[in-house]
Amino acid sequence: METNDLTAKNFETYPDVAADIINVLIYEGLQRTNKDSLLASPTETVYQGRENLRNQLEDVAKYEMHDGRVTMQYLFANQTRLDSKMIFRKAGYVGSAYREQYDGKVKDVYPVVEIVLYWGEGSWKQNRSIYEMFQSRNYPGKVLSYIDDLKLHVFEMRKLPKEIRNLFQSDMRIVVDYLAEGNGYRSDQKVVHKEALIKLLRTLSGEEHVENTIEQLQKMGVKEEDEITVCELFEQYTRQGRQEGIKEGIKEGIQALIVTCKELGADFDKTEDKVKQRFHLSDADAAENMRLYW
Repeated sequence: METNDLTAKNFETYPDVAADIINVLIYEGLQRTNKDSLLASPTETVYQGRENLRNQLEDVAKYEMHDGRVTMQYLFANQTRLDSKMIFRKAGYVGSAYREQYDGKVKDVYPVVEIVLYWGEGSWKQNRSIYEMFQSRNYPGKVLSYIDDLKLHVFEMRKLPKEIRNLFQSDMRIVVDYLAEGNGYRSDQKVVHKEALIKLLRTLSGEEHVENTIEQLQKMGVKEEDEITVCELFEQYTRQGRQEGIKEGIKEGIQALIVTCKELGADFDKTEDKVKQRFHLSDADAAENMRLYW
């Protein structure tokens, strides 16, 4: 779970991905914010525990800036397991953000929006508000009407409907489509953040040790600045694994993804010349790559 949270956090920290998440999940696809208006904000807040000061960490925090002033703060919480008390954690995160404004630690006054990106397999059937936590209890009179409600905005990332997934424009589109479509997934979308994307998909596929991702990309001759489609990237990633005899270390889901890429048509024509040119291979290496793949 810790690996999942770290790789998701690393991926979502990129300004274009963060802006995409905000525009799609909060503004329903309208381009209300852009990567250039987002500024990383502190993810750590400190509060007084029973005896000592304690800290709490939000996964991703972004200020939205306009004319040099903060107009909004967005918080992302990544969640892999179900948590019936998650609403209390939100109260801590959001409350601390407002407390900093009250204490004058920031000069502007602005609203704080937190969303939960749930990556787990099962459906989120946990409490989504303070009211839900207590509505089944028999409190006297109208006391419930005096309890301040707080709502949890949870997005089940593995189960987003197609009309929502289609709104994503960043690498997040690759992630949510792959999770939703599985073996039927196919795409010729260009990949921007290659290492972060590979790491996230590996962890979501069940792998725990993904620290060698950058090493694998280097062996493949793939650089972050290269233009490469998702199918090309994963095809070469799979070839590299087979060359090193670690086929079992590559999850079946990613292997299946490569197979479906063959159905993309002429735009993904697999020829020995193309493989040699794209990945800077010698004639012998290109021939060996093709033999390993087919």
